[in-house]
This record gives sequence, C-alpha cells and structure tokens, in this order.
Amino acid sequence: MNSQLFTLALLEIILSIIIAIVIMFASYKVLIKLFFKDGNLNGENLAFTIFTSGIVLSIGLILSEILPSITNVIRIAMADSEAIDVVEILTYSGLYLFIGFLAAALINGAVFLLFSLFTKGINEFKEIQQNNTSVAILVVAIMISITLIVKDSIALLISALVPYPTVTNFM
Repeated sequence: MNSQLFTLALLEIILSIIIAIVIMFASYKVLIKLFFKDGNLNGENLAFTIFTSGIVLSIGLILSEILPSITNVIRIAMADSEAIDVVEILTYSGLYLFIGFLAAALINGAVFLLFSLFTKGINEFKEIQQNNTSVAILVVAIMISITLIVKDSIALLISALVPYPTVTNFM
C-alpha cells in the first residue's frame, strides 16, 4: 500500500467535507439574510425549499471543480517540500474558493437576469416567497443549466492557476 497516497486521499476527503460544510452553511445563511428572512424548510414554503436546493446543488457542482485543484496544490507541496509552503497552500486555496464564489455570484446574477428577460413583470423573489413552485422550478432549472455549462470553464481557469513545477526542455 502506498501510504503517502492513502494519506493524501484521506486529507482530500476530510478537506472536501469541511470546505463543503462551511461553504454550504455560509451560503444558506447569506441566502436567508439577503432574500428570505422568513424562509424555512419545515414544509410551509415548498418554493423556497426548491430554490434553496437549486442553489446548494449549483454550489456543489462548482465546488466539485475547485477541490481537485486544491488537492493538486497539496500534492505538489508533499512531493517537493521546498516548492510550496503552508501559507502558499492556503493562499492558493483561498484564491480558488474566491474564484468559485465569484463564479457562483455571476451564475446567480445571470439566472435572475435571464429569468427577468423571460418573464416581464414577475418578481421571482416575491413569487418564491409566496410559494409559487413553478417560478422556483424554472429559476432552479436555469441556474443548474448555466452551472453545468460553466463548470468546466471554471475548472480550466483554476487548473491554469495551479503552481506546477517547471520542467526543463532537454531538446
């Protein structure tokens, strides 16, 4: 058994779980504070539950593209202890998560812009607060569609920022 690979796999699992929990919790709290102060998940507002589920899924898809790059930085640091230190790992991780946050904000902005273009005169937040499930489903479908389309580009952008060691060209 390769103990270094096993340790790295365990580290990746633990790191992924911790980051996912923290980001999902923070996103939910921000969503509640900004848009739905009276929103809850006790079954009274199905539209809010659908909308919240869509945001959680969108964030999860974006995180699934970011976490492997964080793991790559850790792998590089483990392979060559002089290449990257802990501060740089944290810096790169923060940068990748910030890019993910910006991507999520842009996706949500695009969703609401697109929804507003589709449906003139309908306030999606008000409709979701009033338990209009059809609006919530349409908003979530647009959000997940845009996230699926954009997530590979996010992964490419972030992987371009991974500090891979330089390799000399012998030719």
